Amino acid sequence: MIIALASPRVAASVGDGLDRVERCVAEAAAQHASIVCFPEAYLPGLRGLDFEVPPFDRAQEERCVRTASRLARAYTIAIVLGMERLTDAGRQIVAAVIGAGGEVQGCQTKNQLDPVEETHYVPGDTRQLFEVGGVKFGVAICHEGFRYPETVRWAAVRGAKIVFHPHCTGSDRTGTRLTHWGSADAPYYEKAMMCRGLENTVYFASVNYAFRFQESATSLIDPSGTCVAHLPYGHEGVLVQALDLERATGALAGRYAPERHQEGPP
Repeated sequence: MIIALASPRVAASVGDGLDRVERCVAEAAAQHASIVCFPEAYLPGLRGLDFEVPPFDRAQEERCVRTASRLARAYTIAIVLGMERLTDAGRQIVAAVIGAGGEVQGCQTKNQLDPVEETHYVPGDTRQLFEVGGVKFGVAICHEGFRYPETVRWAAVRGAKIVFHPHCTGSDRTGTRLTHWGSADAPYYEKAMMCRGLENTVYFASVNYAFRFQESATSLIDPSGTCVAHLPYGHEGVLVQALDLERATGALAGRYAPERHQEGPP
């Protein structure tokens, strides 16, 4: 399978974001990708950071899903679209999964929120697997994949070959310009990516915004925990890579034995 990880810049409006999504989808499809994944809450943008997030209501939400479905059909490619979902309980961060025929397979909610996000969002409470071209995959969103590794293992033990990881780290205004992937003095994010691939023996596909001061690169980690490819820091682009799915055995995830972790007598 060929996959694509799209790393666009912050959208100035929902319309601008949809235009950027289409350009990335077209580029991914031109390189024969079967699926393309976008960053966390890309439409309309992740709230609470140092950039403006445009207005987003139910009509805009429906517009985004409708447009993504049209693009999936037109380019014959599945799409994992990071966006907001409005519910009676409040706003949720979700990844909408749309098949290559334009059908909506479902949404993976972000169930483990970063504490600073609780001002703007409410958590979800379910997880699900998705499938494209006979290949099962899961989604763990940002904080989940970085600090709650069980969210990745949940998918791996159920047969996922890939776990997509839409995330958001960095700033367009201030920060350090990273130059070396996985550097010891850089934030821990890229080290966590390596762990998620290695400890589950699956591909871990992590996709960030193209911030000027990124704290982690859009990266593909193979089942041995090796970063096989990443986009340059601060550059908008689409990372397209072919996967050897026979290597994604889920062997280490499958050896997890929760029955051996029962609490003993005091």
